Amino acid sequence: MLQTSLFYLPTVGSREEIEQGMAGMRDDLYQNMLAELTEQAQLADRLGYDSISFTEHHFHIEGFELSTNPVLLDLYIAMQTERIRVGQLGIVLPAQNPIRVAEDIAMLDHMSGGRAIAGFARGYQRRWVDVMAQQMHGIHGAIPQQHDEIDAANRQAFEEHFNIVRRCWTEEMLETDSSYWQIPTEGTPWTLEATRLYGKGVDEDGMLRQIGVVPKPLQKPHPEIFQPFASSEGTVRWCAREGITAVITAMHPVNQRKLVEAYEDEARAAGRELEPGEGIGLLRDVFVADTDEEAFELWRRGAGFAHNAWFTPFGFGVGRNRPGSDEPMSPQEMMDHGMLLVGTVDSVTRQLEAMVSHDPVRWLFAWQFNGLIPHEKLMRSLELFATKVLPRVNGG
Repeated sequence: MLQTSLFYLPTVGSREEIEQGMAGMRDDLYQNMLAELTEQAQLADRLGYDSISFTEHHFHIEGFELSTNPVLLDLYIAMQTERIRVGQLGIVLPAQNPIRVAEDIAMLDHMSGGRAIAGFARGYQRRWVDVMAQQMHGIHGAIPQQHDEIDAANRQAFEEHFNIVRRCWTEEMLETDSSYWQIPTEGTPWTLEATRLYGKGVDEDGMLRQIGVVPKPLQKPHPEIFQPFASSEGTVRWCAREGITAVITAMHPVNQRKLVEAYEDEARAAGRELEPGEGIGLLRDVFVADTDEEAFELWRRGAGFAHNAWFTPFGFGVGRNRPGSDEPMSPQEMMDHGMLLVGTVDSVTRQLEAMVSHDPVRWLFAWQFNGLIPHEKLMRSLELFATKVLPRVNGG
């Protein structure tokens, strides 16, 4: 059974409004985004989509990816829906206080009635990661496919922060002394009588030795965890060791197969017995319309514009090149291989079947280009995909 999550990098404004400049500054566009996002999430809730996820980015005056706090967006959506799960793809851990992250997601889990999922990313956009992570002793954004000292420091901080988050969720009391964090800080006095009587973590001299992070998540041991967006073997192998679902970006099936095999190999080495597709999710553009021509033109002007203007310059198109070549695949080739799910119900069904024929996967993350694709067209696409496409592929 293929589980489907809607993925949003919430855009404010249409292509025309973005091309006018500084769309991110416009309150009217942000308000409209929230209103349309609410309607789309409520429809997805009724249609049975499994989850909805948002990213974390900052300072995007251009209008792309206005999602500064995905946990707040999660809670906003959770309060207006009934069953759909809400999550982050993802919180950029190297730029965050991991204890605060653990607390926020645990609170979200309680406030949503156990509907939280968790996703953590490393961060690649230097304009904001360098600013927001400056307290982390020289941590910078690490550009995909670039392996250097910046990448190594970013990865070290990410993994350390991840371990702290998970320990906050699963251990009653916590202490650690690592590269970036000393928990608790050495020499902290805590002589409160109430702690001696009703708590713990203080030694006989009244010095703090442990902290307890509360609340713990409602889901035990914690919400399901995802890693967006895996494009390197090192990241995929780390996910396999940690029991995390790796969400792989759209790439040539040959390149994708290498990552899937790396996940499976590392999971076996770690003693994990996997069901087919377990631990793997795929990110895909998904847009369904009444004709192939309409679907492709709306995708080209919306999603295609965003890819060319915003994402490809960061190196996200490399994996889509033909193996051994610098030449990118055409949109038609990508659709033929199930790397792009755009067209009519019949066309997208064929594309989705091609996608799962390459590798069994557990999760599909369906990228929704709100704003750049008109709201009513996106609502129609959500309905067609859930009611016409998924039942065919899932055998319904």
